[in-house]
Amino acid sequence: MKKLVVKVELHDDRDRRKAMRVVSSFEGIGSLSMDSKDNKLTVSGDFDPVKVVNKLRKSWHTEIVSVGAGKEDDGKKDEGKKEEGKKDDQVANLEAYQTYSPIPVTYYHVPCYETPNCVIC
Repeated sequence: MKKLVVKVELHDDRDRRKAMRVVSSFEGIGSLSMDSKDNKLTVSGDFDPVKVVNKLRKSWHTEIVSVGAGKEDDGKKDEGKKEEGKKDDQVANLEAYQTYSPIPVTYYHVPCYETPNCVIC
C-alpha cells in the first residue's frame, strides 16, 4: 500500500473535478482526497505513483510533496473511534467516486442496405 501527496496547481472547481476523475481512473486506487485550501491531492492504495504523477503533469503543474508506504489498518486500537471516522470517510469517498465516474453511453448502429434491383437512369 502506497501513499502519494502531490501539490497540483488547480484554478477552479472544474479543474479539481477533472484531476479527481483522471486519478480515480487508475486501477488500485484505495482512497482519494483533495485539500482545496493547499491544492494538495492525497492518493493511497496499490498503484504506480510515477504513472499518476505523469498523467497529472500532462495537464497541470505538479509538485511531489511525499511518496511513501501507507498505513495498513490492524483494527486493534480504538475500534469505536475509528469506526465512526471510517463511516464518514467511506461516505465522502463514495460520493467522490459517484461524482467522478463517467456515465455509460449506448451507441446504436443502423445498417443501410441498398436494394440490388434499384437502377438509376
